[in-house]
Amino acid sequence: MTTETPVPDQPLWRPSAERVAAARLTEFHGWAALRHGAPAVRTDDPTAGYAALHRWSVTDLDTFWRALAEWFDVRFSTPPTAVLADPRMPGARWFPGATLNYAEHALRGPADPAAQDQPALLAVDESIAPRAIGWPELRQRVGALSAALRELGVRPGDRVCGYLPNIPEAVVALLASATVGAVWTSCAPDFGARSVLDRFQQVEPVVLFAVDGYRYGGRVHERAETVAELRAGLPTLRAVVHVPLLGGAAPEGALPWAELTSAPVEPVFEQVPFDHPLWVLYSSGTTGLPKAIIQSQGGILLEHLKQLGLHCDLGPGDRLFWYTSTGWMMWNFLVSSLLTGSTAVLYDGAPGHPDPAAQWRVAERVRATVFGTSAAYVTACAKKDVHPARDFDLSATRCVATTGSPLPPEGFRWLHEEAGADLWIASVSGGTDVCSCFAGGVPTLPVYVGELQAPCLGTDLAAWDPSGTPLIDEVGELVVGTPMPSMPVGFWNDPDGSRYHDSYFATFPGVWRHGDWITHTSHGGVIIHGRSDSTLNRQGVRMGSADIYEAVERLPEIGESLVIGVEQPDGGYWMPLFVALAEGAVLDDALRQRIADTIRHSLSPRHLPDEIIEIPKVPHTRTGKRLEVPVKRLFQGDALERAVNLGSVDDPEALLFLARLAQRRATVSDDRYGE
Repeated sequence: MTTETPVPDQPLWRPSAERVAAARLTEFHGWAALRHGAPAVRTDDPTAGYAALHRWSVTDLDTFWRALAEWFDVRFSTPPTAVLADPRMPGARWFPGATLNYAEHALRGPADPAAQDQPALLAVDESIAPRAIGWPELRQRVGALSAALRELGVRPGDRVCGYLPNIPEAVVALLASATVGAVWTSCAPDFGARSVLDRFQQVEPVVLFAVDGYRYGGRVHERAETVAELRAGLPTLRAVVHVPLLGGAAPEGALPWAELTSAPVEPVFEQVPFDHPLWVLYSSGTTGLPKAIIQSQGGILLEHLKQLGLHCDLGPGDRLFWYTSTGWMMWNFLVSSLLTGSTAVLYDGAPGHPDPAAQWRVAERVRATVFGTSAAYVTACAKKDVHPARDFDLSATRCVATTGSPLPPEGFRWLHEEAGADLWIASVSGGTDVCSCFAGGVPTLPVYVGELQAPCLGTDLAAWDPSGTPLIDEVGELVVGTPMPSMPVGFWNDPDGSRYHDSYFATFPGVWRHGDWITHTSHGGVIIHGRSDSTLNRQGVRMGSADIYEAVERLPEIGESLVIGVEQPDGGYWMPLFVALAEGAVLDDALRQRIADTIRHSLSPRHLPDEIIEIPKVPHTRTGKRLEVPVKRLFQGDALERAVNLGSVDDPEALLFLARLAQRRATVSDDRYGE
């Protein structure tokens, strides 16, 4: 695969020497060098120093992960007999013999006495009026609820599910489940009943936590009827817990939240094996039932301590605000900020209500240390003439992180110019599959436009060509050569592990292939080019869709775009570009020419689409990823019900429009071939 994406030579931003010295990553590096034989800290060259630390972290896995557990004071109630008993993938066995509890670590609070008065949670809704929940209150609620779960007969390994928005009750329910050794799983209440049942029915839950409704975009959304459908469709339920977010009375047979969480009880933490399931996350499920991905208590504990404590540089006194919902892995990641003694900011509301600056307003109000959002939100703010640094006090915010899709170069520049020249911009990329990042923010490294700063510690990331040869400054498959603790312990209902194996290890045996095209740059960064399973391939030349989106969406007339490549029955190849226009824009010949000129100038003539077609809206998964593969399948002739699971789509009508377009095109093609 080739790319025209230039590799910039000069960084957009560098951390000051003081910032590098104060970073928790630097402190860990120096300690690990002194105690565990890690390479020495390079105060003269932090980039070389991080590269050496990273090499050590992926070549001496046992020592690195042992050092990390010691540094973060991971408390094993039973010590492990080894760190990594079997390094083969799939099936790596981490910390055999060890027992611990994730919730115990999440609830121990800040070690620094000066941070003890900081809240554990800050709950914010569209009124932007924060409500604080302190550490003692959080522990009490979890203690009471975990005792109630035990009284309901919930035992280690039982599944507990939540149909809840991003509110404190969801955090309490997750932590109470982990406290008793149960397995948590959740969906946001904007999911319809069928989408939720597609997920929850797979794991056969015994308890359901559900709200009566939620508020979003200034409107109230009732959910009583949906909850009734869920109860009817989940025959394994022993109990339903009613969370009265809208103030409604508990339906018949449901237990009131307040009664289960009011007792003054300290939590009793079930000590479980390191690889005991913590939660089940779900793939997007665009072409069938979502994969139910199981991650472990110990694996998530170590991975999130590393990611949040070192890569996000979070600790006592810090506040993490990441815009997310309970149906996305970033919510689980947000909850894990408690592991570092930080405050988790829970925002329950629409991303752009009442105006496009909504998330910046929340960051200002809660004094977020790290503000996480989507690349799409940053792009929208740039087009809507939002000026964060001018209009908001962001003096507490040292980092803006983005994920969900690659942050385009213009997004980096806009954040640098409009959100603050001293702002650390951390574009990150990972996946639900590991509930973490493969590459992303490093507080001691410079930021280059369009790049993730570096592979994360303990992540043996590379770009490979089809023969398995590593590539530098060329596009290849994202692979991970050694195991990570948060890699799934398996999929639910996959007893022989075949689905798990086929999802990640079938292409390169023993090596994790993630399904992204990336460039590993010569100065250590990573550029994401899009999914390799939706590759554009013209006459053997492969191209990344993300590069085309970045070029086209610079134009103010383009709200969003979608490109696919369709192999045709006659051997031809059709590459259309679908564009959703900004308000007031018209797709006339002049705009079509501007789009073509932009692509030709920014990329190459071979990136030019065969047609530019206007659509009302680009369809996404519920976690914001463009539906490239399902749309391609529609234009290859698949029926809608075979091409996509509509329950996984954020706006089914947007996809239905494309399905009708595909049908009309197929009719015209059939007529032509018939002649």
